[in-house]
Amino acid sequence: MIITRTPFRISFAGGGTDLPSFYRSFDGGAVTSAAIDRFIHVLVNEKFDRSIRVAYSRTENVESVDDLQHGLVREALRLTQVHRAVEVHTIADIPGEGTGIGSSSSLTVGLLNALYGYKGQIVDPAQLAEEACRIEINILHGTLGKQDQYTAAYGGLHYFEFRPDDTVRVHPLPLSLDDLDALSQHLTLFYTGTTRSAQPILKDQEARTTENRDTLLRMRDLAGATRDALVARDWDRAGALLDEGWQLKRGLTAGISNDQIDDWYARGKAAGALGGKITGAGGGGFLLMFHPPERSAQVAKALSPLEPMPVRISAEGSRILMVHR
Repeated sequence: MIITRTPFRISFAGGGTDLPSFYRSFDGGAVTSAAIDRFIHVLVNEKFDRSIRVAYSRTENVESVDDLQHGLVREALRLTQVHRAVEVHTIADIPGEGTGIGSSSSLTVGLLNALYGYKGQIVDPAQLAEEACRIEINILHGTLGKQDQYTAAYGGLHYFEFRPDDTVRVHPLPLSLDDLDALSQHLTLFYTGTTRSAQPILKDQEARTTENRDTLLRMRDLAGATRDALVARDWDRAGALLDEGWQLKRGLTAGISNDQIDDWYARGKAAGALGGKITGAGGGGFLLMFHPPERSAQVAKALSPLEPMPVRISAEGSRILMVHR
């Protein structure tokens, strides 16, 4: 039995420039993002017979990998060449899709890590991230970027460069654990109560890549500026850049924001937040607010009845928690 733990993520700046439609055409993309202390656990265990059992929001019992309906699990089993006599279970701290914190990519990375461990192999974060991208983007033809997979695999706080040749440069930000804790105290997630599929929004955004070129170039620049502000421990500057990024993002396409989200955001700002954004593609999921620690209670009160969820940046990426032979 193998159990892995893989973090979810939040993005501070540059989201959207990690889509292949942008970084292949406009000299690369860049994102500054962080893993958070909310995780998905994947358990892989040998099955007593030759069949395959996969348990998630539903349970599948099949005789062949080809019969699996869960695309991510099916393709991860194929890629790692685990074809029979196995069961897979997933448990998430934040269940469900459409919350904007990279859940599908964290699942894919954690599953690959568990399956390789099940076979007695250890693979590095770069391989986990790239193979997760291959499954989600190339094999299953999803419209999504690469930041989620890389953040889930590496953990911590990083500046990622997505090159036109599809390579990725990984730059850890040189902050101490105390610095990461100080940054974490500025962060609160609020669940909007709405989930949504990212695909329609991202497909429309992808179709508008050329039209939104100047906005996306500025958003790419903000990833570098946010990186510099975080390294300088200039939290106020980082919050202001997050605010600028949200104003740009919400204009990329319809569906990213709405009147209710705009109202929540304005209330958070009025209560002392420096900036924020809807996580992921937009339209629902979690609202991230970046605020001075001493204003956290006021921001939470202003956004009531939304439930606040303080988060901490997780220094660890996907890892094997337990091996039982």
